Amino acid sequence: MNFWTIVAGIILRNRYLVLLGIAIITGLLATQMKNIRFSHTEANLLPENHEANLEYNKFLEIFGEEGNLVILGIKDSTVFTPQKFNNWNRLVDQFDELEEIDFTLSIADVQELKADRNKRKFVLEPLYEDEPESSEEVLEIKKQLFEKLPFYDNLLFNKETGTLQTAIYINKKIINTPKRRNFIFDSLIPIVEKFEKENNVDVRISGMPYIRTLNAQNIQDEILLFVLGALVITAIIFFFFFRSFRATFITLLVVLIGVIWAFGFIGWFNYEITVLSALIPPLIIVIGVPNAVFLINKYQQEIKKHGNQAKSLQRVISKIGNATLMTNITTASGFATFVFVKSNLLREFGILASVNIISIFILALLIIPIIYSFMPHPKKKHLNHLERRWIENVVNWMEKMVREQRIAVYFTTVIFIVLSIIGVYKIRVSGSLIEDMPKSMGFYKDIKFFENEFGGIMPLEILIDTKKEKGVMKLSTLKKMDKINETIEAFPELSKPISVVNLVKYSKQAYYKGNPKYYQLPTRQEESYIFSYTKNTNSDAGLLNNFVDSTGRYARITTYMKDIGTDKMDVIQERLKAVVDKEFSSDKYEVSFTGKALVFIKGTNYLITNLVLSLSLAIFLIAIFMAWMFRSPQMILISLLPNILPLLITAGLMGFFDIPIKPSTILVFSIAFGISVDDTIHFLAKYRQELIANKWRIKPSVYAALRETGVSMFYTSIVLFFGFLTFTLSSFGGTIALGGLVSVTLLLAMVSNLLLLPSLLLTFEKKIANKKVFKEPKMKIIPPKDE
Repeated sequence: MNFWTIVAGIILRNRYLVLLGIAIITGLLATQMKNIRFSHTEANLLPENHEANLEYNKFLEIFGEEGNLVILGIKDSTVFTPQKFNNWNRLVDQFDELEEIDFTLSIADVQELKADRNKRKFVLEPLYEDEPESSEEVLEIKKQLFEKLPFYDNLLFNKETGTLQTAIYINKKIINTPKRRNFIFDSLIPIVEKFEKENNVDVRISGMPYIRTLNAQNIQDEILLFVLGALVITAIIFFFFFRSFRATFITLLVVLIGVIWAFGFIGWFNYEITVLSALIPPLIIVIGVPNAVFLINKYQQEIKKHGNQAKSLQRVISKIGNATLMTNITTASGFATFVFVKSNLLREFGILASVNIISIFILALLIIPIIYSFMPHPKKKHLNHLERRWIENVVNWMEKMVREQRIAVYFTTVIFIVLSIIGVYKIRVSGSLIEDMPKSMGFYKDIKFFENEFGGIMPLEILIDTKKEKGVMKLSTLKKMDKINETIEAFPELSKPISVVNLVKYSKQAYYKGNPKYYQLPTRQEESYIFSYTKNTNSDAGLLNNFVDSTGRYARITTYMKDIGTDKMDVIQERLKAVVDKEFSSDKYEVSFTGKALVFIKGTNYLITNLVLSLSLAIFLIAIFMAWMFRSPQMILISLLPNILPLLITAGLMGFFDIPIKPSTILVFSIAFGISVDDTIHFLAKYRQELIANKWRIKPSVYAALRETGVSMFYTSIVLFFGFLTFTLSSFGGTIALGGLVSVTLLLAMVSNLLLLPSLLLTFEKKIANKKVFKEPKMKIIPPKDE
């Protein structure tokens, strides 16, 4: 009596105890769901000790959180009428009163820098004291702003288009907490919507806190969509194949318990819901249904063969249990390779996926036979699908191709390989923070608005360390910084930079009675006069603290990026680095580039480097499984080729259809490979069994394996295809691409395993058709045939 026969006996003899155990575990995991929380920070794809993270953390230590800015924009000529102009400024006053806000900056807050000759210092005076009551007064304020105050250009307005902008700085202490979400949904959005309605204008909102909040809410909303979509679509397809409400109900029960376990594990491990971990519950549904297909299909085949229910249930576990375990282990292995990537985001995804895949296997193996043991025999109509003519025609076509058209199969394979390699060379890399965001959503359109009007919303920071106190305010340092500013302004992908240089230029303009033509750095002769005024000026009177640290050693230059890809960012960085290397000697200065957008882009590049490692590890692990199960080096090569080919074709399709490599699509290859190998294991397990029965004759063994496993492989592949296709219901570009690419890859893998794999077995029959090469397997995946 083998191991799995003993397992079957234990499960079926202790049905009530097993069900009670499942109920208790499900209840305990359900209680852990209270710990589930949604991520309030951007996904950090880099290891904590990565250089980019260390530089970013150093920047945060000196200047604090940089992603706390929400911006409001309005492009409407009627805003320059007294009522709307005053209402626009009052709108900002409402936010100033809220405890979540540090401070705001709008036209009403504009302070004009002026030189007090008597006291030899600069003073700040409001641009206007009282609210304007006539159109002439508003237009005069507009003229003053647009023509005489270049310091505020691109900060509070775009003088070319007349667009106004208001900055709202959220308290840095709540920026990565649930309070940020409460502020956005309970205060910001209602106040702005009320203003729009009362004034009949369109207000644009953006900034990283706002985008992150709406993005997180979108993820939250889509989890339910994914779970319901996956359940409905897989249930419909399952019923279409089996034509049994009973079988469909049992399958849905298994995957629903699996979903509860999935959410429970997320809470138990204390992980946050991110754009990746949100995919786990629907992923478990999609992967869990094929387990049910194999188990229920086997049960119905046994019932049809001999009609003995107890014997059928025992054989479901003893015959299918081991093969299904191995297929789930290989699938889990594909996901588990992410554990070895140093990115916390991917590591958590890999742990959750692999744990839940093994869990859904255990649930299916326990629940399906036990529930069937309480039910009457399946009716004849429930077994008709086993003899369905169209499925038989599909299997006959596959057998004919393998028997008569192997050259055509190989020729087609070679053509696909060549075309795919061409496509691979066309693949581009994307490190954009917003490319995957829902393009139909209002906040994405607002992002594009601010890109066009003000040059972007994703901060890029340049940190300058002068290595000595008060080194920033030296004219030589300021001139070097100005060279960087000039380079930044040459890029249309970047906004106008803002730094202490702008303030010094504004000081010179103020020194020369506000004449805008003097908005420039002082000369050597002017330096002592202008800086003497600066020293006498109260530090609270300016924005200096935002751009220079308290010691005067560190300075920052802030610019904002448009939604650009990795390639463009690399070009920009190289140009900026060339200026830095030329102007800033390494012995006197240390200059680093940082900011959330740059960290994300570097994270994408890091993941791509690790993709090769992750996929190679997955292939290596599965090769070890093959070697352990079949103990034949030739079989390892023959089994891996049909599964690597679909990945190559998918990579080629990504190149031809301009689907970039990015954090979301990187997952495709490891996921698809881990799942597609399942078909190979089922086919080779049956093939090994047939070899023994047919006394090592390859041809009859291949055809018999093809006919018996072809139906289940076809069923499971169709379920997986449409299951992953539910991900295309998402509004996130990356999730759509992931769903579509995995679906296509798994369909290609099915065709490859049902045509290329048996063709290779027949072609190389002389090399593998003897007991010496194809030894007794380490594990009996399918026991010998019963009479």
